[in-house]
Amino acid sequence: VQLQASGGGLVQAGGSLRLSCAASGNILNTHRMGWYRQAPGKERQLVAIVRNGGIIDYSEFAKGRFTMSGDLSKNTVWLQMDSLKPEGTAVYFCNIRIRSGSYWGQGTQVTVSS
Repeated sequence: VQLQASGGGLVQAGGSLRLSCAASGNILNTHRMGWYRQAPGKERQLVAIVRNGGIIDYSEFAKGRFTMSGDLSKNTVWLQMDSLKPEGTAVYFCNIRIRSGSYWGQGTQVTVSS
């Protein structure tokens, strides 16, 4: 299983970015797919995920500013991030959880300047 993420970059505080992730390979029974992030010196944390059935979960910091969408039949997700803050600077990782296990993409850097 491979995950290809794109859309990271440098943006000023208050700006927007849109992340995309597509999974390919031997994928059966996708349970959930979404985004996590890891800032320097901190643990990886959930940003948002979409579950089988279309249910979307957001972390508290993402509610109201980030919009998660996805098509699990195509194993593709998007994350629209608006009103970005400097504390949003991190490597953002795409994750897919399927019957055979959990898989991670390589990550895409998001840097928010103040």
